[in-house]
Amino acid sequence: MAEHDPNALALFDADLLASRTGGFMDLTDPDYSYMFGFIQADGHLAAGTGRKGRLTVELNVRDIAILREFQQLTPYNSSIKERVRATNFSTRHHSATWTLCSLEARTVLNELGLPYGRKSRSIKPPRVDFSPRDYLRGVIDADGSVGRTGQGFPFLSLTTASTAVGAYLCFYAKKVTGTRRSIARNSRDGVYNILYTMEAAVELAEHFYYPGCLALPRKQACVSSLSAWQRPPGLKPRAKNRRWKPWEDEILLRLGDAATAAVELDRTTASCSVRLWRLKSGQVSAPSAPAPTSP
Repeated sequence: MAEHDPNALALFDADLLASRTGGFMDLTDPDYSYMFGFIQADGHLAAGTGRKGRLTVELNVRDIAILREFQQLTPYNSSIKERVRATNFSTRHHSATWTLCSLEARTVLNELGLPYGRKSRSIKPPRVDFSPRDYLRGVIDADGSVGRTGQGFPFLSLTTASTAVGAYLCFYAKKVTGTRRSIARNSRDGVYNILYTMEAAVELAEHFYYPGCLALPRKQACVSSLSAWQRPPGLKPRAKNRRWKPWEDEILLRLGDAATAAVELDRTTASCSVRLWRLKSGQVSAPSAPAPTSP
């Protein structure tokens, strides 16, 4: 049965649309919820003159199976065509494109939150009842990655330009794993790179890619390989972030030495060194001096 999280929806838009139940793009259906997340992230809705226009999703031909699934889920005429062309990354890029022209279908998708034209920053979770983990799996299949790092550690990541989608993944993942993530655009290209590793990545991957779900086969296979992962002996979990308290800042400034303060405060030398630099450079406010006591 589809999951529904009204509190999560309210975080991003308080004005919910009327629920759509049954029929094309009923987002309480896990397959449609996945499909919408994928299309939102990797599809393009173009408007033409009059009633003309089209939705296109172009993928590497290795993923053509998911386009055929979308075609089967869509009760309107659509087509899948292959082509080979030169790109910046390959002289022979073999791709497959699913095209849907129906005005009725495009209207439904647009009303659910798929804008016409450029959309990377403006998309956000649906404003109707939907299945969160299936929606997010669709977004991750389109714009994310899952697997193992070069060192063999599990990871799950998402690259998105949408603040709402990035924040929703962080919100939802915290409920599932307890792992907190804050998002910030990177300075190079202005997108969010959200990363989960180790146990959190395994837990999230298994939650999103459950048995029998609609997903890219290659990513489903990666998730299956993560299930057997165990933390290597001697590799300790990363300590949870501790917020700096005013009395700790006072001790750090009084001692003036990161290594000495690390022993006193039971923190790492690196943490104390960075905090001391931020205090001295004014990047964070120094603790206020205590008020003088009356004689």
